[in-house]
This record gives sequence, C-alpha cells and structure tokens, in this order.
Amino acid sequence: MRSSAASPPAPAAALAPGRLAALGRFCHRHRRWVLAFWVAVLALGVLIGGRVFDSSVTNTSAGGYESARGAAVVAAADPSAGTITAVVAGQPVDTPAVRGTVTATARDLTGLPGVLSVADAYQDGQQALRSADGSASLVDVRMAADSTAAQQQAVSQRLAAMQPPGGHVTVGGDLVLQQEVKDQTQSDTKFGEIVTLPLTLVVMVLVFGGLAAASLPVIGAIASVGGALLAMFGFSHIMDIDTSVLPIATVLGLGLSIDYALLMVNRFREERGRGADLAAAVDRTAATAGRTVAFSGLTVAVALSGLFVFTNPVLRAVGAAGVSVVVIAVLAALTLVPALLGFAGHRIKPPKHAEPDEGFFARTVRRVQRRAVPVALICVALLTAAGAPFVHAEMRSTGAAVLPTSSAGRQVSDTIAQRFPQLAPAPVTVVVQGSAQAAAHYADDVVAKLPGVAGVRAVQPAGTGLSTVEVLVQGDPQGGQAKRVVDELRADRGGLTTYVTGDAASVVDFQHELVDRGPWALGLVALGTLVLLFLMTGSVVMPVKALLMNLLSLGCSLGALTMVFQHGWFSGLLGFTPTGGLETFIPVLVFAFAFGLSMDYEVFLLARIKELRDQGYDCKQSVQLGLQRSGRIITSAALLMVIVFAGFAAGQMLMVKEMGIALAVAVAVDATLVRCLLVPAAMSLFGEFNWWAPAPLRKLYRRFGLREHVALPPLAVPAGASVPAPRSPQPQLAGPEPVGPELTRR
Repeated sequence: MRSSAASPPAPAAALAPGRLAALGRFCHRHRRWVLAFWVAVLALGVLIGGRVFDSSVTNTSAGGYESARGAAVVAAADPSAGTITAVVAGQPVDTPAVRGTVTATARDLTGLPGVLSVADAYQDGQQALRSADGSASLVDVRMAADSTAAQQQAVSQRLAAMQPPGGHVTVGGDLVLQQEVKDQTQSDTKFGEIVTLPLTLVVMVLVFGGLAAASLPVIGAIASVGGALLAMFGFSHIMDIDTSVLPIATVLGLGLSIDYALLMVNRFREERGRGADLAAAVDRTAATAGRTVAFSGLTVAVALSGLFVFTNPVLRAVGAAGVSVVVIAVLAALTLVPALLGFAGHRIKPPKHAEPDEGFFARTVRRVQRRAVPVALICVALLTAAGAPFVHAEMRSTGAAVLPTSSAGRQVSDTIAQRFPQLAPAPVTVVVQGSAQAAAHYADDVVAKLPGVAGVRAVQPAGTGLSTVEVLVQGDPQGGQAKRVVDELRADRGGLTTYVTGDAASVVDFQHELVDRGPWALGLVALGTLVLLFLMTGSVVMPVKALLMNLLSLGCSLGALTMVFQHGWFSGLLGFTPTGGLETFIPVLVFAFAFGLSMDYEVFLLARIKELRDQGYDCKQSVQLGLQRSGRIITSAALLMVIVFAGFAAGQMLMVKEMGIALAVAVAVDATLVRCLLVPAAMSLFGEFNWWAPAPLRKLYRRFGLREHVALPPLAVPAGASVPAPRSPQPQLAGPEPVGPELTRR
C-alpha cells in the first residue's frame, strides 16, 4: 500500500537558453537517429572516402609559378605518362648472362599494352644507361599517357621478375615513386590512428577515472575521421588534392575531435556533480561547453583561412581540407557527443568533489606573480633562443627523399644520382619555345656563360618547336648559387620565350610567393584573431599580447623543426636522413596549424579568467583561479594532442614527420611554458591595464561582445539528493555561480 505521505516529484529543471542548448536537447532526445547518422558517415568514410588516397596526386602544379607553367608546357607535349626504371646491378654489364636476360626482358616489355618505348644499355646510342664502372645498367620503360594502373603494374612486375644470375634488380622511376608515396601516406595515416587512439584512451581513463567517460572522445574522433575522409574525397573531385594533404588534415581532425569531446564530457561530469539529472546535464553542457567548442573551432578556422591567400595548390588544398575537418570536429562534438551521453551518461562517474581552488596551478601562479619580471624575461629569452635557428632555415624541394630509404623508388632515385649522374634531374631546366637551333645558340651564348653554371647538357627536343636546356650549377643544387642562376636566366632570356623550371626554380618561386602574399595571409589571420579575442575579452591589450605570445611559441616550434630536420638532431632516433633543409610549404602549414591550436588553448584560459573577473575577482585572483580551474583540462587536452602528433611523426613519410614533430613541440611548449608561466607573468605585470580598450570599442563590446558564461537556470535537485561539497572558501565578491569557459552574446 502506498504511503499517503509520499514525496512529490521533483520539479523539472528549466531549460538552458540558446540554439546550441536546443541542438543538444534534440540530439539527446533523438540519439538513436543521430548515432545512426554518424555510423553511416563512418561507414561511407571507410568505404568511399578511403578512395581519396587513390584519387590524390603527388605532383600538383605550383599555381601560376613560372616553374609550374614550364613543367605544364613540357607535360602537354609529352605523349607519355612517365617512366618505370629498373636498376640491374650485382654483375658486370657485359656478362653474357646479364645481357641475355636484359635484352629478352626488353623484347617482352615492348609487346605489353600501354608501353611506348623500352631502352636498355645494349641498344645503340644508349651508353648513358651504363654506369661509368660498368657494374650496373638501367632499363627505362616509357608508359603511354593513357596507360592504366594495371598496365603499369604489369610492367613493374615483369621488370622485377628479371633476375640475371648473380645479379639483382630494383624497380623504380617516377610512376613507381608516385604510387609509393600514395601507399606510404595511406600506411602512415592508418599507423598513426592505430597507435594514437589506444594511447589517448588510456590517458583519458586516467583523466576521468572511468572507461565510459574516456571512450566517448575516442568514439567521436573515429566518427570525425570518417567525415573528414568523405569531405576530402568530395574536394578531390573539384580540385587536386596533393597526397601530403591527407595525413595532415587527418591528424588535425583527430586531435581537435578528441579535444572538443574531452571538453564536452568534462563539462557533463561537472553538471552531474552539481546535481543535474542526465537530460539536464546534457542540456547545460551543450549550452556552455558547446559554445566554447564552437568559438574554438572558429579561431582554428580563421588561422587556416590564411592559406587561401596563397596560389600554391597544396596550401589551398590544406586550407580547404583543414577548415572542413574543423567543421566536422565541431559538428561531432555538438551532435554526436550529446547523443552518446544519452546512451552512456548514466555510466559516467560525476566528480565526488568540486575542483578545488587551491592546487598545483594556483601555487605555480602565485610563485610566478611574486617574480613576474624575471619569469617573463626568462621565458621570452628561452623562446627567442629556441626560435633563432629558423632564421637560417633552408627551403628545399625534397623529391624522392620524402620516402624512407627502404623504398624501392627512392633507392632507384639515389642510385641514378650517384652512379648515373648524367641522367639525374638537373637543378635548373630551361624550356625554350622555338627552333632547336635557337635553343642551342641560347644554351651556348647565354646559359653557359653565366657565373655559377657548371655545365650545360645537350639540348633535348621536347615537342614540336619545344626544347629543354638542362643546366648544372656549382655547389648545392638548391642552394644560393642555384637560386642566383635562376634569377639570371629569368633576367636574360636571349630574346626567346623561355620558362625556367626545375627544383631550384620551384624553391625560388615559392619563396617569392611567401614574400608577396605572406604578409597578407599573416594580416588576415592576425586581424581575425584580434577581433575574436576582443569580442571575448573587451580588451585590445589582451588580444595583442596573446598574438605576440603565440608568435613566440611558434618560433620555438619552427626552431626545433630546423634543428631536427635541417641539422639532423635526433635523426637516428626518429628514423630519417636529413636533407639539409625543410620542405618548402611545411613552415607555412606549421604556422597555420600551430597558431590555430595555440589560440584554442588561449580561448580556454582567457575565457575562464574573464569569467572570474566578471564575478568581481581582482586581476591576480582571477589569473590564479582561472589557471587552477582550467589548467587540468588544458594540460590533458595538450597531452592528447602531443600523443596524436607524435603517433603520426612515427610514420615513414618525411613531410608527415616534420608536421608531427613541429606541432607536438608547439602544443607542448604552449600548454606549459606559455600558458603556465608567461601568461600569468605578463598579466601580473599589466594588471588592470590588461582590460583596457578605448571608449568607442568599449561601447562596441557592450553591444556585440561575448560573455564567458551562460546564465543557466537553477537546477531542480530532489529533496534528499546529495550534492558534492562546494569549493573551498574563496573571497567571493559578486556574480553568478561560475560555470566554465563558455561564451555567449551579451
């Protein structure tokens, strides 16, 4: 029999305001449909989006550069798709058994479909295919422009089956090299995902103290990767997607997805700890942490948007892919995570006690504030010194060196450079439109007489009315002398229509674009960042200070990149051979990605500090409590990012290694030295001036500014329900209950 004195049901909690809260409620109520949608996205990403590796290209023309235009002119006149080259070594070239095996293979290859021509060292006029010491030779197969991948594979297999007695064969060439780059990129991407996801799960179990809470960010990240693959597959049909773009975009999407889901789950646990039921906790999480995620995604997208200023197709493709994966990561956090919380939220343990206001981060800030001047000077000096090596960085077009030394394509490329130097690509090639006689006169009268030119190879026909002049330079093929030769050739064209191409010319063109368009890209990113941070803080000092600190941490990252990949520090440990410089576009990508990620953590910290200031805390107290309350989540997010980047850096592709190491250093330095030491020191020195803005901008902020907290309705806690102990006593001055680094319009 029921008691007539039964307690009345607890009143329903009032709904949190805002569209993001409404989105969270919708996804929670319809969680089965939302989950089904993301499962479909993941399935399509694996089944269809995975084809993006096949549709990617390894040699996107460098925009409107002269070097790219010249290469395009030659390619248009060339009826071949490229070459497949075999190195036959181990026995003297003139050994009868070797000769018989090679010539028989050449006859067989001539009859295969898709083959234009076959050349070997035993044919008349092919002495260049024989090494100087007579111990090795080449078999060069030109494939038709319309040859299929299957036909090219058949040629490679036939060459590999050519095994002369006592000798060995290595198959490479530009077509093999391109396919190996695609295969290695796909392998490295999968390896990075397989390594990083279990490690991040372990770290999040330690952070949250339970498997249920830890698994949600991993599930969200996996779904986001599927969406990112679909997005890049779509882009591949409207623009060329360079193979190097794929792992870079994947690593960004994976890292951001984990970070954003981590922030959402952490906020959900806080709300549950305050006594909210599951539905109310999801509602309040979407209203608060959801705003932080959306704002953070916007800051990262702004940083990546600077890449659209450049004409280089690799940079533009990374910008498009990067912005798309940011959008997907944000959508996964705002839709999939609330749905998953509806399924597993009851298994997530709320914290037993509220985060204390006294702890490691608060004590660290107090020590820094007592010695603000020396701490700030030491931090700036260390970061400046760490970034100094980048001043002397050399930009290079890496070529086959992007692959590991175990790659057959790279082995053939290295062998040709060492044992067949007359066939190695010249650092500078001049494409001449005109008669062969005019091209020969130009080579003798203009090119050969330039200072720094070591020699000129015989003029080669490249098509009707088209010739190429290959120029050898003194010293480093992509060094200062080679670049000066490029400039001289462009200054004196001998009255002909010429295009100066080659690796040295490509580096020169890219550096010119950096000089011409780099300031515009930097200005766009800086302006967007300053506006966003002003709308968040209402200050013009804080955004400028944040911008300068981000540049310091970026300089440190680029300096480390230079020391490792140009000078060879830890090359043995990391498993690569230094090339003497950095891949041309890597520093630009590092700047865009690392700047966006640094602003990500800047938003987390400044939002919490601004929230506390709005509650009435003074500058020092707001910094202490702000770092204490956000330091754990920032450090956890940074650790997860470092794991993701390090996992991808463990791959074999050199460009992926460069990006992984640079971003791991940038995140680690930013989350420790900058956020925990330099930011508190600088804010202590500036004091109340941190929040200064001229009167017109203060008026603008009052109308359009963003506040760091959402006015949440009170929770409906049932009678007798236990709520965790409140925070340790603090000098509360005024203001609402702190609810975290979330953003909303005033």
